[in-house]
Amino acid sequence: MTTPPSSPPSDIAPVTIEEEMRRSYLDYAMSVIVSRALPDVRDGLKPVHRRILYSMKESGYDYNKPFRKSARIVGDVMGKYHPHGDAAIYDAMVRMAQNFSMRLPLIDGQGNFGSMDGDPPAAMRYTEARMARSAHTLIEDIDKETVDFGPNYDDSTVEPLVLPARFPNLLVNGAGGIAVGMATNIPPHNLGEVIDACCAFLDNPEITPEQLMDLVPGPDFPTGGTILGRAGIRSAYLTGRGSVVMRGRCHVEEIRKDREAIVVTEVPYQVNKARMLEQIAELVRDKKIEGVSDLRDESDREGVRVVIEIKRDAIAEVVLAQLYKFTPLQTSFGVNSLALNGGRPEMMPLKAIITAFVAFREEVITRRTIYELGKARERAHVLVGLSIAVANIDDVIALIRSAPDPGTAREQLMARAWPAMDVEPLIRLIDEPGRAIVDGAYNLSEAQAKAILDLRLHRLTGLERDKIGDELREIGVQIQEFLEILSSRPKLLDVLRGELIEIRTQFATPRRTTIEDAEFEADIEDLIAREDMVVTVTNTGYIKRVPLSTYRAQKRGGKGRSGMSMKDEDFVNQVFVVNTHTPVLFFSSTGIAYKLKVYRLPLGTPQAKGKAMVNLLPLGEGETISTIMPLPEDETTWSELNVMFATSVGDVRRNLLSDFVDIRANGKIAMKLGESEKLIAVLPCSSADDVLLATRNGKAIRFCVEDVRVFKGRDSTGVRGIRLESGDQVISMSILKHVDFGMEARDAYLRGDLTGPDAERMSADEQMILTVTENGYGKRTSAYEYRITGRGGQGIANIDLTDKNGPVVASFPIEHADEIMLVSDGGTLIRMPVDDIRIAGRKTQGVIVLRTAEGERVVSAARLNDVNGPAEGSDEELDNGEDSDIPSPGGENE
Repeated sequence: MTTPPSSPPSDIAPVTIEEEMRRSYLDYAMSVIVSRALPDVRDGLKPVHRRILYSMKESGYDYNKPFRKSARIVGDVMGKYHPHGDAAIYDAMVRMAQNFSMRLPLIDGQGNFGSMDGDPPAAMRYTEARMARSAHTLIEDIDKETVDFGPNYDDSTVEPLVLPARFPNLLVNGAGGIAVGMATNIPPHNLGEVIDACCAFLDNPEITPEQLMDLVPGPDFPTGGTILGRAGIRSAYLTGRGSVVMRGRCHVEEIRKDREAIVVTEVPYQVNKARMLEQIAELVRDKKIEGVSDLRDESDREGVRVVIEIKRDAIAEVVLAQLYKFTPLQTSFGVNSLALNGGRPEMMPLKAIITAFVAFREEVITRRTIYELGKARERAHVLVGLSIAVANIDDVIALIRSAPDPGTAREQLMARAWPAMDVEPLIRLIDEPGRAIVDGAYNLSEAQAKAILDLRLHRLTGLERDKIGDELREIGVQIQEFLEILSSRPKLLDVLRGELIEIRTQFATPRRTTIEDAEFEADIEDLIAREDMVVTVTNTGYIKRVPLSTYRAQKRGGKGRSGMSMKDEDFVNQVFVVNTHTPVLFFSSTGIAYKLKVYRLPLGTPQAKGKAMVNLLPLGEGETISTIMPLPEDETTWSELNVMFATSVGDVRRNLLSDFVDIRANGKIAMKLGESEKLIAVLPCSSADDVLLATRNGKAIRFCVEDVRVFKGRDSTGVRGIRLESGDQVISMSILKHVDFGMEARDAYLRGDLTGPDAERMSADEQMILTVTENGYGKRTSAYEYRITGRGGQGIANIDLTDKNGPVVASFPIEHADEIMLVSDGGTLIRMPVDDIRIAGRKTQGVIVLRTAEGERVVSAARLNDVNGPAEGSDEELDNGEDSDIPSPGGENE
C-alpha cells in the first residue's frame, strides 16, 4: 500500500523561480549600489573607505602617532566592519595613500605603496600607515552625536553611516566605481576652489552654475597636466556627464647640438606611465609615429621626466602631435557624477553636490551644537552646585558632619533651599523651567549633591574657589553662544563658513592642472610640412613615399639611378607625385574604396621596399589594391566634381565625387566588378571635360564626360567606353579639357597654317598627350589630334606599335614645364624633362626615353608637374653611369 504524498507544511509558501530570482538579484544589486560601489555625496566615501578611517580613529592611529603595520589595520577593519576580504580593504587603503591618485591623500603611508608605472604595493605585512592630518577633518566631531550609527555586519558593535566631513571630499578627491547597471567617475578638484564655491553658495544660495564655474574652472588632477577646452567641463558641471580631454605636460629641449627632445614632465591622470612608454615604442617600431630616435624614462623621486629624442630632420611639433593622437599622452576622463543622496543613487551636477554638502554640514553643526550645549549645561549645572556649596561652606560642612551616612547627607543637601546668590542668571540658562529659582532659593539636584560630597578639601582654597567661578562664567558664555547658533541660521552659517576657511588655510595648495581654452586640438595636418612626395606602389602591394627632391633630373636617354630594392618576382607598377596633404583614395580588387592622407603613408628612401598596404588598410583575405587616386586637397570643391571609373574591359562609370568624402576606416563600396575585370583608373572630372581611354594595343578614344550619365548607386558596372579587340585591354584613362574648335581650324593649326587670335587661343588651350611603351619609347602628341567621338566605338590609332617599341604602358596629358618619371620592372627609375621628348604625330613610334636592359620593360610612368630646374649630366655622362654634383630641384646634393 503506497503512502499518499504529504502536503507541505503550513509555514512554507510556494514561490515561482522567476519571482525569487528577480527579488534576489534586486537585493544584490541594491546592496552593491548602496553598500559597496557608490560614494555618499556627504562625505564622498564608499563604505570601505569610511570603515578604514573610522577603525584607525578608533584605534588611535592619528597623524601624530607612530605608524602601524598595514596588516594590523586591515585585520581590524575586516574583523569588525568589512568582511569582504583583506585584498579589497588593503587596495582601498593603498589608494588613499597615493599622492598620484588622491588630490588630498587621507592616509599617510610608509613603505612601497605603488607607483605611476603600475607597480603593485608591497604586501601589507611590510608597509605601515596612519591617518593623514587631512583625514582628521573628515572624522572630527564624530563622538559628538553628529552622525547616525548603525549595527555592523554581526551586530556586535556599531559603525557610522557617514562621517562628519568638514570639506566636500567627493569633489576634492573624486571617486570611481562600477555598481550594477550604473557607474560613477568623478574627477578630483582643487580644495581651495571648492571651498570658495561653497562659501559663495552660502552667501547666495541662488548662485548660478555658471557663477560657480568661475570659482571652480575645472578638475585639478594630482598628476597635473592640461585640460583641453571647457565644453566637457561645462557639460559635466551642468548635467553631471561630460568628457574632459587631458594632456600630459611637455616641452621641447635642445639636448645637444642640432638635436631636440620632447620632455614629458606630467602625465594625464590615471595613465600608466610604463605602459604609455611601451605603446610609444611599439608605434615607433611600426612606423605609425615617425621622427623618434630614442626613448627613455628619467623619472625619479623629484618628479616625472620622460625624454623622447627627435631625429635631426624631424619636426618636434609634428612628433608631439602624433604622440597626442596615438598614445595615452592625450586621453579623456569621462565624468559621470553619480553619488548616493539620501540613500538613493542620483546624478549630481556641481551645484547639487555643493548644495547637498552644505545642507549636511548644517545638520552636523546643529547636532554638534546641541550635543555641546547639553554637555555644557551638565557641567555648568554641577559647577552651580559647587559654587553654592563653596559660598555656604560652613553650613554644608556642618550638615555633612551631622549626617549619619552619605545617603542621608545627599538627601539633606537636596532638601534644603540654598540662596542662589550671584549665579542666579546662569541658573536660568542652565536649568529647565521646572527647576527655576523660587523666592531666591535653589534646591540642589542629585548630581549636584553627589559632586559636593565628592568635593576634595583643596578645592576649598581661595584660588580653587575662584577657578570654579571663572569656569562657570566661561561655560555660561559658551552656552549663550550655543543658544545663539541654534536660534539663528545666519550665525550657524557663519560657523560653517569659518570652518571651511580654516580647512582652506590649512590644506589648500595651488592648482596643478591648467586649462586651455582651445576647444579643439590643432589638426596634425597643420603641423605637417607641405612637401612633394613620390608615391611608389609595387605589384605585390608595397607602398612608400619618398621626397621628390631625392631624385635628380637627367637628360633623355640616360640610364637612370638605382631605385627600389625588391624581390625578383616583384616590380613597381604605379608611381605618382603628390603633396603630403593630398588625400588619396585606394580602390581594391573587390570594389571597396579606402582613404588616407599622403603623410600617413610610410616614409622611405629610394632603395627601401616600403610597407605592405595590407598593414595600412583593413584589407580582407585575397583583397588587393588595384587603383590609387589622388584627390584635390580642398574637399569643399568635391561637390562640383564628378569621378570617372574605367575598367580593363573598356567600361566607364560616372559618380559624384562627394559620394567618397565620408569614408570610414573599414572602407566603402565603390564599384561592382566582373570576375576578370580590373579597375584601371578613377579620376575626378567635370561635365565640361573629355575622357581619353588608351589601350595596350595602341588604340585610343576620346568622348565627352556628358556622354556618361551620373550613376546614383555605387554597385553597378557602368556603360561601355570603348569596344576592344580580342586580346586588348584598357591601360589608362585621362581627363582632358574640352575644346570646341571646328575640324578645319584644328587641322589648320596642326599644319601650322592657322594665324591670328584663333591660333593664339588654340595654343593656350593645347594639351600634349605623352605615350610610353614597354621598351622605353615615348612621344608627345597634341590632344587636338584625338578627335571627339561618341563613346563605345573602336577608337583611333594612338601610336604605331612594332616589336621595337612594344605595347603601350601609359598615356596621359602633360605640360611643357613638366618632368616625367619612368619605372621599370627591374626597379630602375629615371626622371627627365618632357621637353626632351619629341613632339610627333599619333601614328609614330616615338623616341628612346629609357634604355632598358635585355628582358627589362617599363611598367609605369608618372607626370611631375611644375618642376623647374637644370637637367643633370650629358647623355654620355649618364651612359657611363657618372653622377654630377648639380643639386636636384629643391633637394640636397647626393
